[in-house]
Amino acid sequence: MHIKKIISCVFIALCFSSTSVLAEEGGIDQTVNEVFAAATGWFVNLIFAPLPGTTFPWIVLWLVTGATVFTVYFGFIQFKAIRHSISLVKGDYSDPDDAGEVSHFQALATALSGTVGLGNIAGVAVAVSIGGPGATFWMILAGLMGMASKFTECTLGVKYRNEYADGTVSGGPMYYISKGFKEKGLPGGGILAVLFSIFCILGALGGGNMFQANQAHAQISSIVGDYPGWITGVIFALIVFAVIVGGIKSIANVTEKVVPFMGILYVLASLVIILMNIDKVGWAFGQIFEGAFTGLGVAGGFVGALIQGFKRAAFSNEAGVGSAAIAHSAVRTKEPITEGFVSLLEPFIDTVVICTMTALVIIITGQLTTDPTTGLYLVGESGRIITADGSSGVALTSAAFGSALSWFPYVLAVAVVLFAFSTMISWSYYGLKAWTYLFGEGKTTELVFKVIFCLFVIIGAAANLGPVIDFSDASIFAMAVVNIIGLYFLMSLVKVDLKSYLSRLKSGEIKKFKN
Repeated sequence: MHIKKIISCVFIALCFSSTSVLAEEGGIDQTVNEVFAAATGWFVNLIFAPLPGTTFPWIVLWLVTGATVFTVYFGFIQFKAIRHSISLVKGDYSDPDDAGEVSHFQALATALSGTVGLGNIAGVAVAVSIGGPGATFWMILAGLMGMASKFTECTLGVKYRNEYADGTVSGGPMYYISKGFKEKGLPGGGILAVLFSIFCILGALGGGNMFQANQAHAQISSIVGDYPGWITGVIFALIVFAVIVGGIKSIANVTEKVVPFMGILYVLASLVIILMNIDKVGWAFGQIFEGAFTGLGVAGGFVGALIQGFKRAAFSNEAGVGSAAIAHSAVRTKEPITEGFVSLLEPFIDTVVICTMTALVIIITGQLTTDPTTGLYLVGESGRIITADGSSGVALTSAAFGSALSWFPYVLAVAVVLFAFSTMISWSYYGLKAWTYLFGEGKTTELVFKVIFCLFVIIGAAANLGPVIDFSDASIFAMAVVNIIGLYFLMSLVKVDLKSYLSRLKSGEIKKFKN
């Protein structure tokens, strides 16, 4: 308990010192950058270090290997359970009297809001411009396998959650690792749970908060003109606080509206462009399949395409990171396995559908230049494919949509802002649950974290904290190291629950509540 109090004081001191530093004048960004780079550079380099002799980050291989193991161990559950997963999301089996705070659909929307966003819009553009169209094939494959990781972690999230007298719940990797290891008589569960919680808090404040606020301000200022970032930060902080102060129910009520709206709008716009270029769709898929195994001239050949595809899928859907298990733990159900079924839809929606749509639009609108004689893609000195207007990242996606729909870059700017907002409120919940695991449940404890989180929204929008963001991203993927270790030891428990549930479903013991 003394250790937890010490950690709490350190976090609060860091937050107030950060905000006071923000108020000072001159050289602030540079000072913060230098301090953080010197103190945390080793950790960032460790997490994102490439495998010897390659440019492939070992952390991505760690995630993909886990996804492959879970896919095989559960008998390709992601392909067998789609129909039942959709029925659960529709509420066909939902008992309103079950413990929990949100519906299956709200839990899915909340978790999706934490993954669907800039990674789908900007990240895919980066992957395709470096790895070529073939990166899309490997991205889809990794997304399909990642569905099994989500199934495993979210089932455990519900199975080992804490349910309180007031109807609230707390769950996630920190709970199922500590409880599950104890149940199986395994040592080290408590230490792993604390490590996960620390990484989750750091990731929530940085990658799930400051980075989102920073990019949202960049998009807004690109439309309306340059202005101080703290203004955007204050506005966002007030809106975010108004939502998160109400807890997971308030967050779910917002995400269940924002995520489907923006997701459907983005997919519809993509479909319009695809239909406008329907004659090129067959060619585009041909480029994707051929590029997956030959590279079509990109640096590294098919290996380069594979690396970019796997990397983008892992960074986009976060399967295996454990963050989604925190949101899914709040669902109303007495059958943990049902939320595993619901959660496996996330990588499919995030990666297989939305990321693929982005890649197709970029390819069929001719943003990637090719040699007219050989058909190979033209690669510049930077190692990236030379694009039609020299753009990359979100600008490349914007140019692709704008080439067919002149007004869409404005819609895309709104999408980026809304996705950034939904990501922030979801990660505020992830960070909160990690915070309360370390420092205890209670209104005061929760309010302290929520205030800290909103202060970091202002910091993120106002400052250029590159190394801080790098450290935060590394923390998010450090969560995956701890989480997947836990999943390997606990997946046998999920298999027992899966067999029991399927047997009772087949016998008719589990009945629909909604026809």
